[in-house]
Amino acid sequence: MKITDIKTYAFWAGFRNVCLVKVETDEGIYGWGESGLSGREQAVMGAVAHYKQFLIGKSPLQINAIWQEMYRSQYFEGGRVLAAAIAAIDIALYDVYGKYLNLPVYQLLGGKQRDTIPLFVTTTLDFGEAFIEDVKQKKEAGWTVMRSTAGENGKAGVVTEFDTRKSIAKSSYWFTKAREVLGNDVVLGIDYHHRLSVAEAVSFCQRMPAGTIDFIEEPIRDESITAYQTLRSMVDVPFAVGEELTSKWDFAPYIESGLTSFGRIDICNAGGFTEAMKVAAMCESKYIDMMPHNPLSPICTAASIHYCAAIPNFAWLELPPYDGDMSDYDRFFTNRPLVENNGYQVNDKPGLGIDVNEEEIKDLQFRYWEPPRLAKPDGSYTNW
Repeated sequence: MKITDIKTYAFWAGFRNVCLVKVETDEGIYGWGESGLSGREQAVMGAVAHYKQFLIGKSPLQINAIWQEMYRSQYFEGGRVLAAAIAAIDIALYDVYGKYLNLPVYQLLGGKQRDTIPLFVTTTLDFGEAFIEDVKQKKEAGWTVMRSTAGENGKAGVVTEFDTRKSIAKSSYWFTKAREVLGNDVVLGIDYHHRLSVAEAVSFCQRMPAGTIDFIEEPIRDESITAYQTLRSMVDVPFAVGEELTSKWDFAPYIESGLTSFGRIDICNAGGFTEAMKVAAMCESKYIDMMPHNPLSPICTAASIHYCAAIPNFAWLELPPYDGDMSDYDRFFTNRPLVENNGYQVNDKPGLGIDVNEEEIKDLQFRYWEPPRLAKPDGSYTNW
């Protein structure tokens, strides 16, 4: 069996662009993957087009060798764009291999270790009484693991003022209230989307009674290990870090230094199954559970389900979407994963177990989209 073509499709679905990759073979077997580099899909498409030139004619079953060739075939290895392109192709190759053997992908990863994938749910409401009512309703609906965004999420392509000091005062007050109404049996975390400095993250954590939050996700940017080490020494709240990291080398210092308590890996950004399995093994050696990032299309969800089924050190998978609708998904995807009892069931269909209605997407146009812009009160830009 040989690779005959690699196609990319970037189109608007639900509330964002998705970037899908299809690997075709001379035996009629094909596989689907997805890139997670939201907002920069055309850069990924260019990288995939380059890889296609030397992948056509190769056996799609030599997944590890193909991964190494894609990663090491340029002088400047790694980076978010290349890692996301490699991830999409890698996931598609696993889909091909599973269909070739008539086995689900999790069997190629060593078999499943669980039948159900527990999820965490996200509230995106600004902090206030509506936020409290929302988390109460989620608990009544049976959700036991909840996460909140930073409350002020901005609007796509628009500059919005974000006052960090006011934000941490507001969020810490309402999180204290949320813990009071939820009790101690619900896991409660917050994603600050790397908007804080070290001092601000410490201030936020110190403004609440101990035990109020169970994890803080991406409180600061990941570029400085020293900054995270300083933050770790000053607060005792568990960190959930990793959605910005794209390789085992990126993850290594966070794992080896005990800087994260949950591995927020994104399989569609961090090199696909091949690399994500290695990161999970590294985390297992330090008793760190994986908590995968999963904000994309049902292809990402399906791949994440197989990944979560196969690894021993797993906490919860992110439930998408949390700020949009899924009205397009039934038209674009066949057999997409559906939530049952606040989790995903692991199915035994070959490959990823999901398909794409290619006729529905082949003529769809890419829609230019930019994430929100946040600015400080003085007008200078800050992290979204």
